[in-house]
Amino acid sequence: MEDLEDSKYMNHAIVLAKKGEGWVSPNPMVGAVIVKKGKIIGEGYHKACGKPHAERNALASCVESAKGATLYVTLEPCCHYGRTPPCTDAIIRSGISKVIIGSGDPNPKVCGKGVSILRKAGITVKEGVLKKECDEMNTIFFHYIVTGTPYLAMKYAMTADGKIATVTGASQWITGETAREHVHRLRHKYSAIMVGIGTVLHDDPLLNCRLKNGKNPIRIICDSYLHIPVNSRICQTAGEIPTIVATTMTNSVKVSRLKALGVKILTLPNKNGKVDLPILMQKLGEFCVDSILLEGGGVLNYSALNDGLVQEMYVYIAPKIFGGKEAKTPVEGKGVLLPKECFQFAAPEISVLGDDLLLRFKKI
Repeated sequence: MEDLEDSKYMNHAIVLAKKGEGWVSPNPMVGAVIVKKGKIIGEGYHKACGKPHAERNALASCVESAKGATLYVTLEPCCHYGRTPPCTDAIIRSGISKVIIGSGDPNPKVCGKGVSILRKAGITVKEGVLKKECDEMNTIFFHYIVTGTPYLAMKYAMTADGKIATVTGASQWITGETAREHVHRLRHKYSAIMVGIGTVLHDDPLLNCRLKNGKNPIRIICDSYLHIPVNSRICQTAGEIPTIVATTMTNSVKVSRLKALGVKILTLPNKNGKVDLPILMQKLGEFCVDSILLEGGGVLNYSALNDGLVQEMYVYIAPKIFGGKEAKTPVEGKGVLLPKECFQFAAPEISVLGDDLLLRFKKI
C-alpha cells in the first residue's frame, strides 16, 4: 500500500505533468514537486520539447533553499546531455536529500543510471510510487523510446449499426459537438494525424486542431499514386502546417509542384499496390514523430490493423441508425475468415460524451 503522504505529492506531480500534453513530444510528460517540512516549496513540469525539464523548473521556483528537502518526480531524472543538461547534476547541487520517483525511464541513456548517480551522491531514492499512474501517462513515450516507431491510435465515429457514412457517402455529422471537441483534444495530444487519399478527395479536410491555443498535428497523407490535388486545402496550407505525403510514385513534375507548396514527399516501397505502412512508421520515427492519430477510411484502417500497427482505438458511437448494405463501415479490406482470427483488443474504457459513447480500446 502506498504511503499516503507520498501518494498525495506524486498525484500533484502527475497533475502538473499533464499540463505538458501535446507540447513536449517526443519527450515524456514529467512533473516535479519539492517538499520541505511538510510544505511544498517548489514545483514545475516539462513545458515543451527543448525547454528545461520538470526538476529544473521546480528548483527554479523554490521559495526557500531545497537543502534537505524531498523531490517527488513522475519519471526517473535524466543523467545525460541532450537538448538540456542532466537533471541529476541540478538535484545533487541543490542539496535535496531524498528523491521519490514514479516511473523508471526505459531510455538506454537513463534507464537506472539516473537513480544510481543520485544514490552514489548520498541521496536516498525511493522508486515506483504511483508507478501505474505515472506509466499510463507516458504510454506514447515508452512505446516510441523502445520501438523507435510512432504510437498509432485509430479513431473513428460510427452509428449504432456500424456505419461511418450514409449510402450517399454523407458523414457530417455522426456525433455531437462534445464528441467532436474531444477529437480535437486528441489532435492536440498526438504529434501527427494520418489519413488516406480517399478522405482528402472526398472531404477536402484541413486536418487541423480547432481548440483555442491548441497545437496542429503534422498531417500525413497516404497517397500511393500521388493523386492529391495541388489545390486541396491541405496542399494550400502546407506552408503553415507541416504536411507529409507518403507515396510510391516519383512523378517529378507533381512532386516539384507539391514541394513548392511546402509539402514533404516520402517515396516508399510498393506493398501490394499501396504504401508500405511498416516502413512508413520507421521513417516517421526517424523524423521524431512519436505518435499518430489515424483518422483513415476503411481501407487504410484495415491495412494498419493487418500490419499490427494499431496500439489503441478511440471508437465514438452515436445513437443513430443509417442502414444500407452499401453504406461504408470503419474497417474494410479483405477481413478475417474466422472469428478466432480477429484483431483482438482489451476490454474498453467507456465514457459518455453528450449523447454519444466513447469506447477506448488498447492493444493486448
